[in-house]
Amino acid sequence: MELEVDENDLKAAGAELFADGGRKGVRIHGWLIESRRNSILNSSTIEEWEQKLQTSHLPEMVFGENALILKHLSSGTKIHFNAFDALRGWKQEALPPVEVPAAAKWKFRSKPSQQVILDYDYTFTTPYCGSDTIEIDKDLDGREISEETGNIHWEDCKEQIDLVALASKEPILFYDEVVLYEDELADNGVSLLTVKVRVMPSSWFLLLRFWLRVDGVLIRLRDTRMHCVFGGSTNPVILREICWRESTFQALSAKGYPFDSAAYNDPSIISQRLPVVTHVTQKLVISP
Repeated sequence: MELEVDENDLKAAGAELFADGGRKGVRIHGWLIESRRNSILNSSTIEEWEQKLQTSHLPEMVFGENALILKHLSSGTKIHFNAFDALRGWKQEALPPVEVPAAAKWKFRSKPSQQVILDYDYTFTTPYCGSDTIEIDKDLDGREISEETGNIHWEDCKEQIDLVALASKEPILFYDEVVLYEDELADNGVSLLTVKVRVMPSSWFLLLRFWLRVDGVLIRLRDTRMHCVFGGSTNPVILREICWRESTFQALSAKGYPFDSAAYNDPSIISQRLPVVTHVTQKLVISP
């Protein structure tokens, strides 16, 4: 559903919306925030990605040109989210494959006679929590080009994102959700990586979520939240929280929760049932 934005709210916040083909976004308080959406990878690009990632396996649907980009214009700080970097994280982490019930293994065959050997992480679980760089725009003979000039350093901190304040009734000036990749695990569940952003007059907030359900076996949730408050400070601060949760269906059932996979369609509802595996809070102080 398309978000309807009040022109008066935009004007009061000093914000400007833009849309251009598959790109749309908002300019606000020195930030350019944009989402890009396109179709899934075609076969030739899939081969190219497989070569670069040194794999013969990719998710069923990879939205290779989809992206979310947040750029602080004066410093050149750029935070962005894309499928290729996320899959590079999957390949590097290389988790052992989740054991599938023997009765369901046959679903992974592409040919009736094929022997199924799941010797890789077919869930496409990724430790990815975003890509970042310092990127300065330069004018070259009338053409504007972007040049990466440095790396970004996140530091561990004790501050946490104020989710209560984020729940306050503040106008939403821009919102979008971008799918990076998705796989139905041969009808054995779902593997889904999405990123969504909302921009308010006082701040922006985003959630990168990897959601995995292997039916009857495992539920895994890896969330990265980022929040940046607009203010008079010349050094904006981005808070980042990375929280990984997971549980087996067996462990959930032992706590009295349903064993039926149909009860676990919405990660937002069931996230609190899943034990925390790791939780990290970090911040990035943007230098002008």
